[in-house]
Amino acid sequence: MNTKKFDPASNIQALKQFGEFGGVNPSITDSSTFTFMTAKAMLDTFHGEAEGCFLYSRHWNPSNKYLAEALAAMEGTENAWVTGSGMAAITTVLLQLCNSGDHILSSITTYGGTYAFLKNYLPKFNIDVTFVDITDLEAVKNAIRPNTKLIYTETMTNPLLQISDIPALSKISKKHGIQLVVDNTFTPMIFAPYLLGADIVVYSMTKYINGKNDTIAGAICASNQFINDISNVNDGTAMLLGPVLDPLRSSSILKNLHTLHIRMKQHSKNALYLAERFKEIGLKFNYPGMTTHPQHALMKSMMNEEFGFGGMIAIDMATAERAATLMESMQLKNVGYHAVSLGYFKTLFSNSGKSTSSEVPENVQNEMGMSPGLVRFSVGLDNDIEATFQLIKESLDEF
Repeated sequence: MNTKKFDPASNIQALKQFGEFGGVNPSITDSSTFTFMTAKAMLDTFHGEAEGCFLYSRHWNPSNKYLAEALAAMEGTENAWVTGSGMAAITTVLLQLCNSGDHILSSITTYGGTYAFLKNYLPKFNIDVTFVDITDLEAVKNAIRPNTKLIYTETMTNPLLQISDIPALSKISKKHGIQLVVDNTFTPMIFAPYLLGADIVVYSMTKYINGKNDTIAGAICASNQFINDISNVNDGTAMLLGPVLDPLRSSSILKNLHTLHIRMKQHSKNALYLAERFKEIGLKFNYPGMTTHPQHALMKSMMNEEFGFGGMIAIDMATAERAATLMESMQLKNVGYHAVSLGYFKTLFSNSGKSTSSEVPENVQNEMGMSPGLVRFSVGLDNDIEATFQLIKESLDEF
């Protein structure tokens, strides 16, 4: 499907989600358990045969259902499920799809927590993982085994900002009868991975989707069958491990979701402006919106262009010491905050090798081409981005 014709913002706006008494915001269901008028109704609900009934909030809650419906509309999936963190979404999917003796093929460039789960945690369940350069499609093909269950990648990888060829990876996965799981945390609305061929899309909603850095949350967007499977009371990973999102937080995130299209456009606009100014002063950086980026043309072929190229820039300061000096200076000048995470209305920056990718051993960081001085720069919603650039330049001029 051509995602340029797909309008995630309008799909969300088309939902009619009234509150219990006609409120313009859906009512918050602040309840862990739900009553039944008959014993049969409870029994049917346990068996998944009672449409519209709620059993227990670890299973489903009306507030979580509202948010899940909006996320499915945004992604073009049949359904969605919301979790207490992004890692909860990722681990739920992987543990649902894999059993002991299975194999996972993953991008070597991925969020540090994901890498640690794949590399250090899954071996206790006898689940093997092979890491590859996800932009090398031949390497992907050659790494698939008879027991491979899925390919895992990020649409825009963290923190090197590589772009995964989702249609090509989908073609490979379907040829081998395996699942393609895509983390779209960096690029909501910019990409619709499910429509490009992914089977399951995961998010850390902590980042852009919520946008306020006031809660931890995750999401799984997939088919009705998969969502039913993970929430099955007998053997569903989500139901049995219990990574549920609090309904009060669901309500808050749902309201923030309705401004996501505006925020993504401004994040992208500001990031592109800074990238162009960085180029003028000769700063070494990486941004997919520049024609010099290796996958720039690929991104253009897959993206919803009205939302831009995203708000993430990778700046290379060569050494961790130089990166630290720059970040400390920028924080003093109020460019933003020296902090992990991203997608906030203020600019956030951190040295990836010493923070969000610190779980990845240094030799593997070197193998994937991650500079020890890489600063992951999440550009904020600044109204005067030229003024922000001048402050950054002042910090750079101190070297």
